[in-house]
Amino acid sequence: MIQMTEAARDAIASAIAGAGQPIAGLRLMVQAGGCAGLQYTMALELTREDDDAVVQADGVIVLIDPGSQGYLVGTTIDFVTGLEGSGFVFDNPNASAGCGCGKSFC
Repeated sequence: MIQMTEAARDAIASAIAGAGQPIAGLRLMVQAGGCAGLQYTMALELTREDDDAVVQADGVIVLIDPGSQGYLVGTTIDFVTGLEGSGFVFDNPNASAGCGCGKSFC
């Protein structure tokens, strides 16, 4: 479904480790919004839903709800650090256009 670079896995693992409580995984969702029409959102989840797609790599668990799954097929998630800060970057083959922030697409 999705791929994660080593940098993305390390960033997710670090966020989960720093949560201070048991975490089921990182939820990755696509929601309406952003400057291009759809946006990626991420949040640490305490529980897993029965209909979540579960992507696991090197002990890192990403949860994807059914409504977001079709938008994310083939997506690669990376974590980059640069002069303008750090954050997750999505390479999504399903996106027909994106915006400059890299968090929104259509």
